[in-house]
Amino acid sequence: MKTLWNGSRPLTIVGILMVLAFVFAVVGMLVDPRVITGAPAWLKPAKFGISTAIYALTLAWVFTYLPDWPRLKSVVGWITAVVFVLEVAIIDIQAARGTTSHFNVATPLDASLFSIMGLAIVVVWMTSVAVTVALFRQRFSDRSMGWALRLGLLITVLGSATGGLMIRPTGAQLAQAHATHRMPTSGAHTVGAPDGGPGIPGTGWSLEHGDLRVPHFVGLHAMQILPMFAWLIGRNRPRLVIAAGGFYAMVFAFLLAQALEGRPLLGGVL
Repeated sequence: MKTLWNGSRPLTIVGILMVLAFVFAVVGMLVDPRVITGAPAWLKPAKFGISTAIYALTLAWVFTYLPDWPRLKSVVGWITAVVFVLEVAIIDIQAARGTTSHFNVATPLDASLFSIMGLAIVVVWMTSVAVTVALFRQRFSDRSMGWALRLGLLITVLGSATGGLMIRPTGAQLAQAHATHRMPTSGAHTVGAPDGGPGIPGTGWSLEHGDLRVPHFVGLHAMQILPMFAWLIGRNRPRLVIAAGGFYAMVFAFLLAQALEGRPLLGGVL
């Protein structure tokens, strides 16, 4: 915790808050029987609570490898921390209201909250690009960890960008808007069917259709997986890390292509 605190105080504080938000959402799943689009109402708040906690704490750790960029770390740390609190708060509020947070434009309030989330995440994405550039310019005594951090953040930036593919209105939504002059939902993570069908327990990823959350998840966690690999193989073995990064990128690309083709994760693998 001392290392994380030295890396970024706001990110460390928000990481701890998000762990508490995760616990709150788990309690919500136990006491609240409501279902939203086929999943427990508090499942999404739980997933976003723990995922933002992991991201915030990982980024605080990454900052310890950027001693030459104090101003960048301060700006990115505060922006990311504020956005994560805002995002998870909106997701929890919508769950408490018994409705969806993402792709929900059914009412002016729902549309405004979704727009705020989208704009805020774009800002965080831009700051993550800045951190990636800084990592490529930073010199590392441990070349293995240096390349793990560079490639990990680069793939994470690409994985995060897949979220933009989810906000496009689907053909069915456009047809509904044309027929009824209303479009309560704009965008989806499922490819080939509406959201809310049978899903893998725990994640909710579609068992029958493509699901963009799969490559999104895999891409986002490159910033943890590749540094962990570098730590396991030891110092100054950059070629192995670069090869691992290339393989990870290919897996991400395969999962993205699979989802866009409308094929489910398990169906595509088996």
